[in-house]
Amino acid sequence: MVNVLSTKNTTTNNPPEKGLLARIRVASTALSRAERQVADFLLQKPHDALEMSIRVLAQVCNVSEPTVARFAQSLGFDGFKSFKLAFAKSLATGIPYLHLDVNQADHVKDVLPKVFDRTIAALMEARNTANSATFEAAVNLLARARRIECYGLGYSGALAIDAQLKFFRFGIPTTVFCDAHLQAQSASLLNSDCLVVAFSRTGRTRDLIRSVQLAKGTGAKVLVLCASGGPLAELADVHISVDVEEDPDIYTPMTSRLAHLTYIDALAVAVTLLRGPAAIDMLERAKASISEKRLVSKLDEAL
Repeated sequence: MVNVLSTKNTTTNNPPEKGLLARIRVASTALSRAERQVADFLLQKPHDALEMSIRVLAQVCNVSEPTVARFAQSLGFDGFKSFKLAFAKSLATGIPYLHLDVNQADHVKDVLPKVFDRTIAALMEARNTANSATFEAAVNLLARARRIECYGLGYSGALAIDAQLKFFRFGIPTTVFCDAHLQAQSASLLNSDCLVVAFSRTGRTRDLIRSVQLAKGTGAKVLVLCASGGPLAELADVHISVDVEEDPDIYTPMTSRLAHLTYIDALAVAVTLLRGPAAIDMLERAKASISEKRLVSKLDEAL
């Protein structure tokens, strides 16, 4: 059985209650076909499912009761009762997406508010499901590293570049590799003082997984930001779960990308605070070094 909700590097073995709908969406690709039927029904009619016993839910999903129980266990719960309780709390406290996807029937004027609303909902979902203990562990890894390498492929390469632009200001040698061949070569040359920060939406990109495996083989630590349940997450010393639903009709990462970027910003700020006055002084020096490259505004002249 595949446990699609990793509890690695958390302070509790109980699955998070908030954002369970988003977690089910992410996990559905790793479920069996029968379990996906349960997931699909829960996603389409979540409030109807709350009123159903395991027997009734199995009937409407055209599966057996043991399949429903296995579905709950695949999400990391002891059984259907504990899953149903968490599901009810999630619906009561979570932020629904409320059909925010843009569709062919929409007018152009509808696009901007829908994209904004969907993004806001996704970021709130990510915030509500964030694990503070895992975040603190990630900050400690970054603060202790003697060298940081940021890895990402495809659209996740842009995330890796953004992280490198933030993290090099710590005064720690920081590089970024968005090419699978260069990643593999660099990863094989690391040591136990190094940290790899890997970005992926799904956590299932073969080349990135291989690069991380090579880095682990050298003794390097690994921080991963990706969805729960994938093989990349299992390789992480610290895994930050970014479980954000994407519009199935849009084939490029949108809301998940913004959640990743927010995590990068939060990590950068937290590491600066942890490293104290020396890190703040470095940031001030970096800022001062580029002040002469900007045109002076009329407001600046008045001051």
